[in-house]
Formats: sequence, structure tokens, C-alpha cells
Amino acid sequence: MSEAEASRVIGVAKRRDFLFAILGVFVLVLSMGMLTALIVDLLVDGLARIDYDFLTSFPSRRPAQAGILSAWVGTSLVMLTTALIAIPLGIMAGIYLEEYAPRNWVTDIIEINVSNLAGVPSIIYGLLALGLFVYTLGLGRTVLTAGLVLALLILPVVIVATREAVRSIPLIIREGAYGMGADKWQVIWHYILPAARPGILTGAIVGLSRAIGETAPVLTIGALTFIAFLPPSPVQPEFPFLNFDWLTSPFTVMPIQMFNWISRPQEAFHINAAATGLVLIAMTLTMNAVAIWIRYRLRSQARS
Repeated sequence: MSEAEASRVIGVAKRRDFLFAILGVFVLVLSMGMLTALIVDLLVDGLARIDYDFLTSFPSRRPAQAGILSAWVGTSLVMLTTALIAIPLGIMAGIYLEEYAPRNWVTDIIEINVSNLAGVPSIIYGLLALGLFVYTLGLGRTVLTAGLVLALLILPVVIVATREAVRSIPLIIREGAYGMGADKWQVIWHYILPAARPGILTGAIVGLSRAIGETAPVLTIGALTFIAFLPPSPVQPEFPFLNFDWLTSPFTVMPIQMFNWISRPQEAFHINAAATGLVLIAMTLTMNAVAIWIRYRLRSQARS
């Protein structure tokens, strides 16, 4: 290739890179602009509605007296159930697939299905839960059923994140641990998992951030649109100090409460829905902030 031809090829490549960078910036600005416009619209409509009474009152047919107490409590309990089911199972499955599973066609099929399940529409999980958990197993339309269906929804995300985090650990760490006489489980438990915790935590929070806003699965299994009572408290003053009756209690969540209010014609209910959306965004950002803080602490401890 002559010098002129090389210069022409390099020039074409630079122009392509420049155009791709411009396109990327345009898409970024457009998406962030839409998100900012949505948040600003919610702030303008609903910020003034958020107060102590709104957070501690039950839903009501009178919009001025309506609140989201049952909705945010239900959301918190469902997310707690989802996290307790999905995160341990996802981590164990990811470790097994990455470290223990034999490399054969069965493992290949499992890996393909895990990746594909991450893109399945959430309504499919709702229909699965309705047929399996509600009708076949008889679990009813309860907090436990909602936690199970949302755990299934985010389980592929946690598995994939765990595998990627474990795979990113340098080989020299494993070789050093084996060289000191550690067996496979000791290497995973004492070296691989601590080093992979930031990546695993990121995947878990991404999954929970998706689950907290899902409406279709919990609506399919029969979450209530109007509920004026709270599930039993998970904590009790008597021994053993833990109460699990809340798992079998009916529930509602904030996305369904928003859907209920936004479908009404009164403008005051639309303001309540905007305020609920702000609270939901605040809960999601809080989860992400906690994850960022924990990840920062873990990385600081690893460096020291």
C-alpha cells in the first residue's frame, strides 16, 4: 500500500470515528434530556404533595386524604423477599456455572437459556407465577408469590453479573492461592468472592432496580389496587423476635398505586401519582447510592 492510499484509509477511519462520536453524543443528550424532562415534570406536579401525611396515610377515595403507606410498605417487603431469594440463588448459580460446571452441550444450553431469560417480557413471568405459584402450589396472591416472581425476573441478571465478576478476577490470584495449598472452595470463598463482590453487588442492584418498578407480573398474580391495611410486622417483641406472617399477606406496590391513580379522571389523583413516582425514584436512587457506597468501601478495603 502506497503512502497516499494509507493516508486516505486513515482519513476515512478518522471521519467514521468522528461521526460515530457525534452520533453517540446525540443519543446520550437525547436520552438524558428525555429522562430529565420526565423527572422535572414529576417534580413540578408532585413535589408539593409529598409530606408526612402523604407517606403515613392509606389510599382514599378523596385525593386530598389519600396516601401511599400501604404501597411503600408493600414495595419494601416485596423487594426484601426478592433480594433474599434472588441474590443468594443467583450468586450460587453463577459460581457453579463459572467454576464447577463441566464444559459440555448441557452447560452450553443452560448458559444460552440464562442469557435469553434476561430478555423475556415480564408479563410472561407473571403468567408463569399465576399458573405455578398461585394455582398449582397454592401460595395465593401474597407477598411471597410477588417476591418469587420478581426473583425469577432478575435471577438471570444476577447470574450473568456474578459470572462476569468472577471471570474478571486475574488468574494470578487463583494460582497464588493454589500455590499456598488452598483447595478449590477455599480459593473461591476467601479470594475470588471478596474480589468479585463489587461486580456482583452492581448486578444485584441493577436487577432490584428493575424489579422495583415492575407492574405487569405483580398485577397478573393479583396484587390489590386498593388496600387499607398493612401486612404484619416482620419484627415482634416476643421471642424469636421474627414474624413471617407477612409473607402470606395480601399486598400492593407503588407502581400499581400509580396506575390506579393515573387512570382516574380527577387532576388531584394525577398529582398523587406524580408524587408516588417521585418516591419510587427516590427509593431506586437510594438503593443505587447504597450500592455505590458499599462498592467503594469494598474497593478501599481491597487496596489496603
